[in-house]
Amino acid sequence: MDALGYTFRDEALLRRALTHPSMGREDNQRLEFLGDAVLQYLMSDRLYRKHPEDREGALTHLRALLVCEAAQSRIARELGIGEALIMDRGEELTGGREKPSVLCDAMEAVLAAVYLDGGIEAARGVVERCWPEDDAVSLPMQDSKGELQEMLQKHGGETPVYRIVGTSGPPHAPVFEAAVYQADRLLARGKGKTKKQAEQAAALVAISQLKK
Repeated sequence: MDALGYTFRDEALLRRALTHPSMGREDNQRLEFLGDAVLQYLMSDRLYRKHPEDREGALTHLRALLVCEAAQSRIARELGIGEALIMDRGEELTGGREKPSVLCDAMEAVLAAVYLDGGIEAARGVVERCWPEDDAVSLPMQDSKGELQEMLQKHGGETPVYRIVGTSGPPHAPVFEAAVYQADRLLARGKGKTKKQAEQAAALVAISQLKK
């Protein structure tokens, strides 16, 4: 895939990364598992180095925005990964090439394939070329609060509760900080230009941590 800016020595790795589970046993799920860890590490290292003044909460929030399903599926579309996927006819007819979850898994699998083929620096190069700059990332247009509630209730948990725990910045451009709790247990914090954005940000960070 020329758009990656990387040439595979072992093209079978790339083929495996692009093979949807609908094709049977030799699919991309194991690579997706590895790619998730590779991306988390590379993004954590990048943010740690580029934002020396930020606390853990701010770094976690920014990483969640950069590695979430909405962000990864958007990058996968830009790279043409959907068109390159190998899947059965039934999955294709149901829109499999455009499903955010499918694209996200494939993006992580491709990153893992690059890592196995060329090492961590090759994978870092793909992330630097394909992911947006940190200051260009905004909260994805998705209902993270709804997703978090569904995730918690699926396992019999209580409905999450949100509280605005802080405000910073000048009066004309305040930044709100929200915290999300479940049964008085703090799950995560997030910031936004409005209270609703801050709550969505907190939910997104919580989702990212719970999926680990």
